[in-house]
Amino acid sequence: MAIVNLGLIVVEAVGYFALMVSLLHFRHRLGLGVFMTALGVMHFMETYLAAVFYVSLPFGVASPGSSVFFAGKLMMILMLYLAEDASTVRQPIYGLFLGNLLTVAIAWVLQLHETVEISPGNAADFSFLKEMGWLMVWGTALLYLDALGIILLYERLGHWMKRKVILRFMLCGFALLTFDQIGFFGALHYFLDVPLAAFWDGWRAKMFAVCIYTALFAFYRVYIHRNGVPAAARSLSDLFGDLTFRERYNDLLERTGRDILTGVYDRSRMEFEAPVMMREALRQGQFTTVIIIDADHFKDVNDNFGHLQGDEVLKSIAARLVMILRSADRVFRFGGEEFVAICPGTDHEEGLLVAERLRWTIATSVRTPDARPVTVSIGVATADEDGVSFMTVLSTADDRLYQAKKNGRNCVFGRTGLVKVS
Repeated sequence: MAIVNLGLIVVEAVGYFALMVSLLHFRHRLGLGVFMTALGVMHFMETYLAAVFYVSLPFGVASPGSSVFFAGKLMMILMLYLAEDASTVRQPIYGLFLGNLLTVAIAWVLQLHETVEISPGNAADFSFLKEMGWLMVWGTALLYLDALGIILLYERLGHWMKRKVILRFMLCGFALLTFDQIGFFGALHYFLDVPLAAFWDGWRAKMFAVCIYTALFAFYRVYIHRNGVPAAARSLSDLFGDLTFRERYNDLLERTGRDILTGVYDRSRMEFEAPVMMREALRQGQFTTVIIIDADHFKDVNDNFGHLQGDEVLKSIAARLVMILRSADRVFRFGGEEFVAICPGTDHEEGLLVAERLRWTIATSVRTPDARPVTVSIGVATADEDGVSFMTVLSTADDRLYQAKKNGRNCVFGRTGLVKVS
């Protein structure tokens, strides 16, 4: 039976993670409120289970409420921080804490009622309700400390293991759930006389849960978050999406900062957005590659065929850039015939491959009016190896673009020099 219970624990953890990470992944489409509501609904159940529901496992007796659901919620809060920021993470914590204070207040008021027992043996248990209320408040207070602690510890570990995000995720879970086990078990022992012998069983169950969630988190980062999941097509009957102010605002924001000619983002949008993208990637221990693309001999196109034909060439180049780069990347028109691509989660070697693919695609598919190929020169730089600020990395990429021009054009120049010349 202990083995069966362990298998059910794993199934529960996988199901909880799948639901919550789906809501988190699609938060920009569904809204973050759905994720937070699901988090809050689970809070009462996990507290109740932690108080009264225990099962036998190969390494002792533990509660799924404490080991699976509470541990999962804390790891979800860390994932929310990785996806958003600390100001967003505090919203569900404050909401849970205030909601549980209200639960205690209502439990106190309900005791003033004279109740009627409409079925024998089913009288209202006010003492249990009050105990549960205070237990939930204590659990939420611990959760608040856990959430702050797991974020601070994650950032602190980043000084020594910047790119080992999954290992940091696991170590933070081990440390903060150990702290939580000490604090929450003390309340269980005080309020409900849970025996001290159950402490180590519960701790081992939480550590096992951290291992499960870390494996699931690793799978998510490698196979889902990195490559992205295509969004479902919008239904014509989705009136809510059509009528909400948020969607209209996001649509307006998306169209703001666009280059009128090419349709890609303009330089002002780059100066605002690119530093944020780079900081966020570095915070998560990821590389960010900056690629500068410059059309070769573009002045000759304008002089020989006119500016309208030159505009068509620029639009063709921009179209190829958008086609090759991922949806997570950003393309900006830097000025004139220059474009800048920001590729988060892309190291230098990957960036050079992307740049070479861009160069080859443009050289083989973009033509001047007299059918001559249009070529580009490209400079590539990567944070944090070439700097940690966007302007520093951009300047390095620009220097390498100049080297590509000096080396005969129609080539890619990276950290180790010339990549390829056709």
